[in-house]
Amino acid sequence: MQWATDTALLAGWVGMLLGVTSGAIIGIFFHREDWMGGYGSFRRRMTRLGHIAFFGMGLLNILFALTIKAHPIPETAARPAAILFVAALATMSLCCFLTAWRKSPFRHFFFIPVGTSGTAIVLLLLNWNPS
Repeated sequence: MQWATDTALLAGWVGMLLGVTSGAIIGIFFHREDWMGGYGSFRRRMTRLGHIAFFGMGLLNILFALTIKAHPIPETAARPAAILFVAALATMSLCCFLTAWRKSPFRHFFFIPVGTSGTAIVLLLLNWNPS
């Protein structure tokens, strides 16, 4: 289970760094009213969502690591759940940024981060063992 904890913690903090970095990059242009079609445009909203998704999915990875540290689950569930949470982190922001770039067909790929994070949560809950 140590591998799952270490992997989720590292991925979570990498997600935080990516959130800060992407925010700094897109923040350069936020002062322009017409950037990406204006504040309420689909492209700009999806770009902001991609930036925030790094933080959200990073936090989910960190919470998973802290949870299995406090309430260990079997390695047979911890390892796949950690991999699924990392996959969710990697794909959620990617889906957001790609959808901002080309709405179709990329908007149809959100089932990947949603499915991976949902499956990881189910694995955690099914193997929950409160002490």
